[in-house]
Amino acid sequence: MASRPATTMMRDKSILITGCSSGIGYCVAHGLHSRGWRVFATARHAADVARLQSEGLESLMLDVREPASIGAAVTEILQRSGGRLDALFNNAGYGQVGAVEDVSREALREQFETNVFGAQDLTHRIIPVMRRQGGGRILYNSSVLGLVAFPYRGAYVASKFALEGLADALRLELAGTGIHVGLIEPGPILSRFRDHAYAAYQRHIPAATSVHRENYAVMEARLLKAGPAAPFTLPPEAVLKRVIHALESPRPHARYPVTVPTYLFAALRRLLPTCLLDAILRRAGGGGRR
Repeated sequence: MASRPATTMMRDKSILITGCSSGIGYCVAHGLHSRGWRVFATARHAADVARLQSEGLESLMLDVREPASIGAAVTEILQRSGGRLDALFNNAGYGQVGAVEDVSREALREQFETNVFGAQDLTHRIIPVMRRQGGGRILYNSSVLGLVAFPYRGAYVASKFALEGLADALRLELAGTGIHVGLIEPGPILSRFRDHAYAAYQRHIPAATSVHRENYAVMEARLLKAGPAAPFTLPPEAVLKRVIHALESPRPHARYPVTVPTYLFAALRRLLPTCLLDAILRRAGGGGRR
């Protein structure tokens, strides 16, 4: 018997995705829409929402830093969907670069508001919906830096380590409910990640007066460089492939590594003593050179 096309199988499935203005969120929103999913593609800015709507997506505003925005978006989506939501992809995030000693409390709080607290707030609101309907899928967009630490990425690393811990605990707590929790762990992906990282760096890091100013000069050149900044960089379609499996497979995985660096560093973390792993990580990410 021939299998039904994806658009037939998924036409009654709905998903909320955060951070859809560009990059991974944009690619996944369009990719799932083309497979027949009802995609609620959210973004922070009205102009991005209008653009997504003009491209055929069902889009609305959601700023994960603002509880009121999260609440309003969830209410609107559930009204449109008749109270059902099959999946949530916590994708919104950015990377605060800079040496740990230069990261202020304000900068760290801002990093966690977007990368951790917003995702937790949204997940907290959606789980009761999934419990009532008897199941669902919750995905978090983590990172290779949720597995290992690079120098000058401390705030971002901390946020992704926290996200991994929340997802792991949630997966254990939801066992047997029909709600599956998964982590997407990309390495370097073509996106506007460096643009947002550079903006956050300028906003929060006192580069001119820092003892790390020479390394920051190298970092700035990397962040402003056109084209891929790291080896093994893949297009966001590589993430879409993993998201599709996480959402549609009857046996979804707990973790989905994406790109060679993620597989490599996950293996090295298990196999190497800390002193040797540290030497490799300093070389891989030292001074913002990579």
